[in-house]
Amino acid sequence: MRNLAALIVILAACGPGKTALPTPTASNARLTESPAATRAAGTPSASPTALPHVFVVVMENTGLARAMRSTTIAALAARSLLATNYRAVARPSLPNYLALTSGSTWDIADDGYYPLPATGLGSQLSAVGISWRAYMEGLTAAGCVRSPYPYAVKHNPFAYYGGACPPNVVGLDSLETDLERDTPNFVWITPGLCHDGHDCPLDEAAAWLDELVTRITASRARRATPRPRRGGNRVRRDTAPA
Repeated sequence: MRNLAALIVILAACGPGKTALPTPTASNARLTESPAATRAAGTPSASPTALPHVFVVVMENTGLARAMRSTTIAALAARSLLATNYRAVARPSLPNYLALTSGSTWDIADDGYYPLPATGLGSQLSAVGISWRAYMEGLTAAGCVRSPYPYAVKHNPFAYYGGACPPNVVGLDSLETDLERDTPNFVWITPGLCHDGHDCPLDEAAAWLDELVTRITASRARRATPRPRRGGNRVRRDTAPA
């Protein structure tokens, strides 16, 4: 794998559309295997010094054509690699977030809270020695399920696996320090319901995203890692509007 300093993935999670991935089910979702099963299958241990810093930022409710009408988003895309063939697998939000992090929608078709008997992406990363953290805007001491607006548990898939958030899930305020001290190899960022574009105008969400990307690309994680040969970020947008 190339030693990427930052890979920014922007996903419109609520839009309809044909999935670009195999249809997941609870029985065939490889990402829900236990750590013991993963080790038994011969998954090699990862060397932290050889790994990239990957950042996943999950945005909401805007198709590609509309997003590109934002001058801020268009400028971000112009200096990035733009992947346009991503599709949501379901509607509303929650099944898409679960599919992204476990390979399955678990037959869930709404935004309710359902503790799942699964481990998900976070546990697999931990099992092979890859550091990770999920940063949630608006997450408070009230916890993963009860934190108030603008946080939404339906946009935090890590709260569903085993019915509780692991210690790796923290508030977004922690990102600033982590970017300059000990940035995890895999970073998931869920904005609040305004900054992800769900409740607020696209221009407001775009400005927030641009500021976030600027901070990431100026961070120690970026400076300390050789830049990739082609582009710095990858921007994905669901081509089907919500």
